[in-house]
Amino acid sequence: MPTTPSPYASGLDRNAANHVPLTPTSFLDRAADVWPERTAVVHGAVRRSWAETAARCRALASALRRRGVAPGQTVAFLAANTPELFEAHFGVPGMGGVLNAINTRLDPEAIAFILGHGEARILFVDREFSATARRALALLGRRIPVIDIDDPAFEGGERIGETDYEAFLAEGDAAEPLAGPSDEWDPIALNYTSGTTGNPKGVVYHHRGAYLNAVSNALSWELSGAPVYLWTLPMFHCNGWCFPWTIAAVAGVAVCLRAVRVEPVLELIRTEKVTHFCGAPIVLSLISNAPAELRAGITHKVKAMVAGAAPPAAIIAGMERMGWEVTHVYGLTECYGPTVVNVWHHRWDGLDLTEKAAIKARQGVRGPMLEAVMVADPVTLEPRPKDGETIGEILMRGNNVSAGYLKNPTATAEAFAGGWFHTGDLAVWHEDGYVEIKDRSKDIIISGGENISSIEVEDVIYRHPDVLEAAVVARPDEKWGETPCAFVTLREGARVTEAELIAFCRTQLAGFKIPKAVVFGPLPRTQTGKVQKFVLRAAARDLSAEQG
Repeated sequence: MPTTPSPYASGLDRNAANHVPLTPTSFLDRAADVWPERTAVVHGAVRRSWAETAARCRALASALRRRGVAPGQTVAFLAANTPELFEAHFGVPGMGGVLNAINTRLDPEAIAFILGHGEARILFVDREFSATARRALALLGRRIPVIDIDDPAFEGGERIGETDYEAFLAEGDAAEPLAGPSDEWDPIALNYTSGTTGNPKGVVYHHRGAYLNAVSNALSWELSGAPVYLWTLPMFHCNGWCFPWTIAAVAGVAVCLRAVRVEPVLELIRTEKVTHFCGAPIVLSLISNAPAELRAGITHKVKAMVAGAAPPAAIIAGMERMGWEVTHVYGLTECYGPTVVNVWHHRWDGLDLTEKAAIKARQGVRGPMLEAVMVADPVTLEPRPKDGETIGEILMRGNNVSAGYLKNPTATAEAFAGGWFHTGDLAVWHEDGYVEIKDRSKDIIISGGENISSIEVEDVIYRHPDVLEAAVVARPDEKWGETPCAFVTLREGARVTEAELIAFCRTQLAGFKIPKAVVFGPLPRTQTGKVQKFVLRAAARDLSAEQG
């Protein structure tokens, strides 16, 4: 039977009037056009408007072009949370380049690998990291131009580049407009995974995904009314979860912060009237455990977005007692940062603080721009029942999943097997569709054939009033195969013993889940606040070897 042609099949083609490739750099132009005098960036004594910031971003794009950087080539930054890195999120993609913001905590060997693998054409370096950069460049094996970021807020380091950032901007023309991509699938940024085993993988973001995730942030957090955002989250981490672009989309204020210490964090929240900030659970822990005098004078509403690990319910409860609102999100480098959001329902308003905190500790449901998320068997893709008990892997699908891994088609194919992004995180699905992580697949503890969630054990340990931080890993055991080993940081002045902490766990956990050993001391962390569990697993293995 012949098919009748659709009346929409002709005469309605894409053209320059009705189709423009999506790019988050367009948010900058709008902010500068609509709110040119509104404050965009604050960094110490520096206060710049959106018009001034846009001009600097255009000058950066122009200078890169004049230096011979071509569309599709990588521009690397080794920098703290300063205006220069904020501007790079618009200036670099605004001339077609690909921004590679490098983790400042990496060693020279890892940085050299990233510069080589990403084929960086130019490197911008903050004086704080010049010594590391110098060693990395020596290992690179080829010469690339180096531009210094000479931030007066930092004392020390040395200039190793041929010129500094301000002089580099002067090479460009602020009147040259930013150029959008020819295709919204064009790369906008290159971000490397942690690389705790072997070399890190380069995750490629495209303009479309960055645009959509930036908008998703604004919708998920109800950002409006010129929010004041504090940079407690490193901009090198998933491009600051796309928040440089989000702040431009809502014409907010970006308050820069070089290093996360509780005193300057609370001082900036007080003096700049910060309304929003992001970070790992350790940031919330620092704030909730800060002396009351440091929090004095903060009377306005503050909202915190937390991710990086499942925040213990005790930390969320502590923030809520202060009257601050916590939004728990979940994501990975491969999906532009947060794509799953713990959306709050008013039916939970009447719950007590402990029950609220337990719900907020869940990862949540898909964000506005993610097409689908499920907990499923990673091989068969069969969804797990929504019973809050059956463990499966979190799988995602949508436009804010990255293009894949640079120069690594095998890893890309594995990550996207079956048409889903495989996160490697193990979780349960609740009846209401909320996802709750139980562990990374590599962090699950198998003791006597029973699976133990390290997150569940950590959450119990955090309830002890003397505990500041806790992390639990598997420790080899001749009888059981593995048993939980807890690494704990105590509050200042606390004196709880290993036996007392184990006894505390015994009142709240099944016998096989109780830690068999407790080690006291600071926890090793990445710059983004994640506990380096591979370090702790090695320490637990050493402990077993020492004790025979």
